[in-house]
Amino acid sequence: MTDMRRTLLWGVFLVSLFLLYDAWNKHTGKPSLFERPQVSAPAPVGAAPGASGLPTPTVPAVGAATPGAAVAAPVASAASTPARSEKIVVTTDRLRVTIDTQGGDAVRAELLGQVDEQDPKKNVVLFDQSADRLYKAQTGLIAAPGGTALPNHLTPMIAAPGERTLKDGVNELQLRLESPEVSGVKLVKTYTFKRGDYVIGVRHEVINASSAVVNPQLYLQLVRDGNPPPGGSSFYSTFTGPAVFTDASKFKKIEFKSIDKRKPDDKPEHDTSADNGWVAMVQHYFASAWLIGTASDERRAREFFTNKIGTNEFSVGMIVPLGALEPGASKSLEARLFVGPQEENKLSALAPGLELVKDYGLFKILSEPLFWLLTQLHKLIGNWGWAIVALVVLLKIAFYWLNASAYRSMGKMKAINPKVMEMRERLKDKPQQMQQEMMRIYREEKVNPLGGCLPIFVQMPFFIALYWVLLSSVEMRHTPWIGWITDLSAKDPYFILPLLMTASSMLQTWLNPTPPDPVQAKMMWIMPLVFSVMFFFFPAGLVLYWLTNNILSIAQQYLINKQLGVIGK
Repeated sequence: MTDMRRTLLWGVFLVSLFLLYDAWNKHTGKPSLFERPQVSAPAPVGAAPGASGLPTPTVPAVGAATPGAAVAAPVASAASTPARSEKIVVTTDRLRVTIDTQGGDAVRAELLGQVDEQDPKKNVVLFDQSADRLYKAQTGLIAAPGGTALPNHLTPMIAAPGERTLKDGVNELQLRLESPEVSGVKLVKTYTFKRGDYVIGVRHEVINASSAVVNPQLYLQLVRDGNPPPGGSSFYSTFTGPAVFTDASKFKKIEFKSIDKRKPDDKPEHDTSADNGWVAMVQHYFASAWLIGTASDERRAREFFTNKIGTNEFSVGMIVPLGALEPGASKSLEARLFVGPQEENKLSALAPGLELVKDYGLFKILSEPLFWLLTQLHKLIGNWGWAIVALVVLLKIAFYWLNASAYRSMGKMKAINPKVMEMRERLKDKPQQMQQEMMRIYREEKVNPLGGCLPIFVQMPFFIALYWVLLSSVEMRHTPWIGWITDLSAKDPYFILPLLMTASSMLQTWLNPTPPDPVQAKMMWIMPLVFSVMFFFFPAGLVLYWLTNNILSIAQQYLINKQLGVIGK
């Protein structure tokens, strides 16, 4: 009976761990591990609805309209439909960004120095507007309800001459784009790129050249297709999709499928208005975000929206009322566009809560201090691989006495195993008497058959939290450890670590009490093999963490078994 419990507990542990991954995938908008994800191509540029043939956002009204309701999308006037647009490429030491003069959109962003997983000769491309991908940043103006058309992301703009590459010794460069007058209103966008920075300053200046008062509203949005980023794994997944942050509701992730299923009268899952906050598009390791203000989150009224704007096309954004603008007057608003890796410490300095785009899973409350500890170890050691090993050692030290209790209980079970097996053989035809005799043996030997299980379950949240730290930390990308491990975020190219981890799991099984039932005994050997298959496709950093944990557990268990005199029994 006890052996059956142990087998069931092992089964529950392994199945629960696998189902936990699958449930988290579903919770974060990713496809289930049991079904192949459906990938749809975004609508071809030029074929989407609208007079201009380009995707047009549906944005909520600000002011008199009900929060979360929708108004007509920005309308492209005849002057807003250019015959041809120019693509301007701006290059810094961190970014190569393509700005389309139609609307001044950021339509491509290449992260220099961030190597692409699928092609090491290329850099990661976040923004992209191609035949099979859609991801870009847009801004423009809309009038208050009942107002006329204003310059928006469909309006042609003229770029001022100037440098397009950040030269040595220069710390920043600017790109200025100016729209023609639309209903007597002109929009001037000025992009500011700085050395060593993934943040782009975007200044919007609105000039009222008409003879009437206007009430413009500025929208800032991120548009993306609903496909997961290329190069993902079938064995693990992190969130991909929009996110909204406000002081009131904090960080809210919105699944693409939730937006897709939303009806016009349905209330969004996020706040629709506040005087603070930001919007973002999140994926594994990287993110983009619109932030208001030059250095911190500027306190001013804004509305938030998420929408489906076409087939497999979604948007997340903010609308900021600029107030009444008298004839001949102008107003400006400073914003920042972040497009880069999820480096937690740098993100937290940009805006409140921006570090939350890093997906820590269900055990965020434990993952954050573990990541902090990991970074401190890295500062001391200088190698992320050895920092992982050191962190696991510290965790094993912290849980030493808890583990010792578990291993001592398992050691005692192993010591009395011959007596239990003899009794089971002798009373195999008398199950009730067998159970009574087994409980008597446990009492006499002072053995708790479940004593080895509780300490393991207590530690599980900590090790699952560490799993998410290693899975989500961009610091592990293309970071070497030793020898053949040149990238802790990629699988071991020669499968040496997974093989060692499998061997360590088998050795742990040998150190555990042998179930008297031959079927159960075989299952105890098969389960570690089945579980280890997943690790052949896991990032090397995760396998290193699990292997280190196994080796330390084996050492502690071996010493305790030796003290109890049960080695080899």
